Amino acid sequence: MNTDDTNPDVDSNGTVNSAVGETTAGSPADAGIVSRMLRAAKLEPELYEEVEADKSSLGQATAVVVLSSLAAGVGNFTNGGMGMLIAGTLAALGSWYIWAFLTYIIGTRLLPEPQTRADHKELLRTTGFSSAPGLIRVLGVIPGMTGIVYFIASLWMLIAMVISVRQALDYTGTGRALAVCAGGWVVQGAVIYVVLQAFALPEGA
Repeated sequence: MNTDDTNPDVDSNGTVNSAVGETTAGSPADAGIVSRMLRAAKLEPELYEEVEADKSSLGQATAVVVLSSLAAGVGNFTNGGMGMLIAGTLAALGSWYIWAFLTYIIGTRLLPEPQTRADHKELLRTTGFSSAPGLIRVLGVIPGMTGIVYFIASLWMLIAMVISVRQALDYTGTGRALAVCAGGWVVQGAVIYVVLQAFALPEGA
């Protein structure tokens, strides 16, 4: 048999075996973050399945959350300034981690389907990428556009979150994923509010 001993993942025709481990060229581990963010924003279920399986994508998911938060801070910079920008980023990271953990508990312990198999890190990866649509919040810096941009971004991100949870928890329908997201969404909002209030400057400062 004619094989390439230096690269066992390439067959005799020179074709990359995409089914081999995560570090193979062309595999999910090598997918660019920009491409993945665009696919996440386009609500592609396959993207969320991909990052769920790719254990190396947690760093990318974290970067997406940070970038989305920074975009929100820039879009609302005139109202919040640098302090709110920093506080918002920290709040986004904290609430993301908590929300993913709550989603894991609710989705796998309280509302599982027979085929549901997931862990906390899988939810971190998929829900992290669901923040990708939030990058449009940077357009809130345009005078008069902040409200509408934030509304669109919030709705878009919520839809992405539902899809990400549905794929990560292997649900057959969207309704159960929506129910799981609803509980986590409330807690996430509460965490963001508390942190932002803690960082808010006193009046007259």
